[in-house]
Amino acid sequence: MNPEHAYTAASDRAIPLHVLQRQQLPGWLQQQGAEVQAWLQAQAFSAAPGSALLLPGGDGIAAAIIGIGDPLDAYSYAHAPFALPLGDYAMADDSALDADARTALQLGWGLGCYRFDRYKQPLRKPARLLLEHADAEANDILTASLRVRDWVNTPTQDMGPEQLEQAARELAAAHGAEINVISGDALLEQNFPTIHAVGRASHRAPRLIELHWGDAAHPQLAVVGKGVCFDTGGLDIKPADGMRNMKKDMGGAAHALALSGLIMARRLPVRLRLLVPAVENSIGPDAFRPGEVITTRQGVSVEIDNTDAEGRLILCDALSYAGEGSPDLLLDFATLTGAARIALGPDLPALFCNDDGVAQAWLDAGQQQRDPVWRMPLWRPYLRYLTSQIADMANAGSRMAGSVTAALYLERFVPADRPWAHLDVYAWNDSERPGRPAGGEALGLRSAWAMLKARYGG
Repeated sequence: MNPEHAYTAASDRAIPLHVLQRQQLPGWLQQQGAEVQAWLQAQAFSAAPGSALLLPGGDGIAAAIIGIGDPLDAYSYAHAPFALPLGDYAMADDSALDADARTALQLGWGLGCYRFDRYKQPLRKPARLLLEHADAEANDILTASLRVRDWVNTPTQDMGPEQLEQAARELAAAHGAEINVISGDALLEQNFPTIHAVGRASHRAPRLIELHWGDAAHPQLAVVGKGVCFDTGGLDIKPADGMRNMKKDMGGAAHALALSGLIMARRLPVRLRLLVPAVENSIGPDAFRPGEVITTRQGVSVEIDNTDAEGRLILCDALSYAGEGSPDLLLDFATLTGAARIALGPDLPALFCNDDGVAQAWLDAGQQQRDPVWRMPLWRPYLRYLTSQIADMANAGSRMAGSVTAALYLERFVPADRPWAHLDVYAWNDSERPGRPAGGEALGLRSAWAMLKARYGG
């Protein structure tokens, strides 16, 4: 989405916009004339969250009203760009919202304007919001959020491992970062056996994308993202309905890339290290098989119980590699398990963390930013579900506690003395809602940024 479709810095025909919560409406009406009061009564307008109303005037539209819920929730405003007719709108009273609420308005308006238009043009353009002094950080957060949506929405033929690499290269070029890519059989030569095993059956070479940015004197932040660009399930093939949206299985990589772009754009004082293992989990003569044993980068042997538990396989080598750098903090994002969705639904990413301080900081940021995550337990007795009779561990096992056992598998490859947080994220909207069009979605991204900003003083 082009930001100029969402905002304008100047307009001589901007329509006054009133932003009201339901409880504010009676007091606001007392200050209006009899005609306005009669019009709202005739329309039965209550300023309910998600509502909109036009006030007629002699030359057409005299003003507009949108009803909102929580004024600090960006999505409270996200219905406006398509609920209102095409045109420019300006806040009728700047004092009606405090600074944080105005930032939420700016972000929510931009989120509400989004339509994925690479292959199909929207039926109409959104209404624009007049912003004479836009908040630069909110614009960068919006850019990151829409990048996630665009990357996840793009079908695999245009968003395979090589396109994820290109996205990383473009971010690196924009911010002066260094990038290195290990692909194909070079993964074996440089000891990334699980990434190679998962991706070797595809006609597109698997790869590990590595980006470095920042001052060497700053604390190192490692960010890892699962980049399974399409997941057939491998030889343990998914049914058709389970495979339909598997272009989104690189949603963790999309979050990691977008967060890294935001970190660099805002120049957070960290030494950033981004790692994205990018593969397609395909079916072919060279596909890895159930029952095989792979010795990982860390030297842990893993029996393949299920080829559809491939995300944790590519992540375990990437996490081991990240841990070798002794980062101050290690984060990973992954569309890892259906079990997390069954437990928490599509809107709440499951947070697993080995450090109570980091976990609480992310939870607090989620509440503040209205971008929540929910902490789940690293219940180590469930490691018994990953027992193998012929290897150090299995990559899957029981259907019990699927998101917990997946996180426990990943934890095995993280240094015990390093704070680590894993976000099992859906990255998808199943249905259309204001500001949340069906398709790719950024979840936990804004709260991750707020947590990092608080931690590192950006």
